[in-house]
Amino acid sequence: MPIVAADILMRISGGAAETDPNNALGGAMSTVGGGIVVTDVLNNDMDDITSAEASSGITIHHGYFWENTHGSLTYIAPKMYIDTQTASGDTGIDMAVAGEAKNLSIETVADEETPPIGEVFTRPANFAGGIAIGDLDAGDFRGWWAKYTVNVSASAILDTYTIGIQGDTNP
Repeated sequence: MPIVAADILMRISGGAAETDPNNALGGAMSTVGGGIVVTDVLNNDMDDITSAEASSGITIHHGYFWENTHGSLTYIAPKMYIDTQTASGDTGIDMAVAGEAKNLSIETVADEETPPIGEVFTRPANFAGGIAIGDLDAGDFRGWWAKYTVNVSASAILDTYTIGIQGDTNP
């Protein structure tokens, strides 16, 4: 049976037992159920922005992993991209593949306002312009970073975005 969307998991960083996305500051991939980022859950990847943070502006960095949980097949030539950018003109999401090779922990940053060293953040809007992460054999994982920017004097809004990943598979 070919790889399906449910075989590709987005997991937080912060250690094998980490379940709090606010602690996704790099390091090892969470391997527990609570470390999987699920869709349609408010604050499933970052905490609320306070009024003080919105007033002064803030940039937050969190580390994640893509994991191929299929039992035998390789996820071929996957690319990640921003399927839906934030709704507010005062915010934006950017992404970068981690500098470390697949199946390795990623750099740990001091706090969410500290960027990882050397990663190049972009805003790919579709698969064609997406960021290649390399083939993921069964059980492989690859680290990546999200950068969420809130401009100075940002208006309050329930802000959302959608990250996508797409690749190929043999049947």
